[in-house]
Amino acid sequence: MRADERRDTAVPPEDQLPPAALLFDALGADYEKAFAHAPAHLAALEWLLERLPPAARTLDVGSGTGRPTAAALTAAGHSVLGVDVSPVMVELAARQVPEAEFRHADIRELPLEEDVLDGVCVFFSLLQMTRAEQSALLRRLTRALKPGGHLVLATVPADVEDVEVVFMGRPVRATSFGEEDLTGVVETAGLTVLSSNSTVFTPDHPGAGPEPHLFLHCRRR
Repeated sequence: MRADERRDTAVPPEDQLPPAALLFDALGADYEKAFAHAPAHLAALEWLLERLPPAARTLDVGSGTGRPTAAALTAAGHSVLGVDVSPVMVELAARQVPEAEFRHADIRELPLEEDVLDGVCVFFSLLQMTRAEQSALLRRLTRALKPGGHLVLATVPADVEDVEVVFMGRPVRATSFGEEDLTGVVETAGLTVLSSNSTVFTPDHPGAGPEPHLFLHCRRR
């Protein structure tokens, strides 16, 4: 089945799209150029790939343009479902990584089977959710993993709630946790943090400054 036959193509009018969809629709391929080669992101992917069984079933939350995450997973022979709230990103990803399945959907509303996934990627896709939504989603993603399955998560660690920040030249509202609080949320969800990586990355974008990034490498208990 072709990728364009597998993805959800029903796109609501622009005035009905959530803020995250509008943001990433506008950024499009510029987001990939700015972030796809971040060393810590690539290292987290390598960490996950080393732990997945052959032909693993994986979920990429906030799959963006499909690169590097879905592209790396499919290249290693794994099955990938990418979910993104941005219809523009879904179109880009389906063209760039036709081996994967991409779905235009809000992960907060997407039904997830329990105990079926070997791996889950959550790279910077929580920042426009409330803290309650982030916590609830992490619990659902943990239940979707098989016992012993692995999840990699990346965020901007900060004790902030619904604050306006400038991201790639655009004002957005963001919510996050500090590192210690996020680790607690992850462990409460049923995950064990096996290792973490705190780093600073400067996106390849005009006027971008250094950003603190936190990567958590986790396993379902």
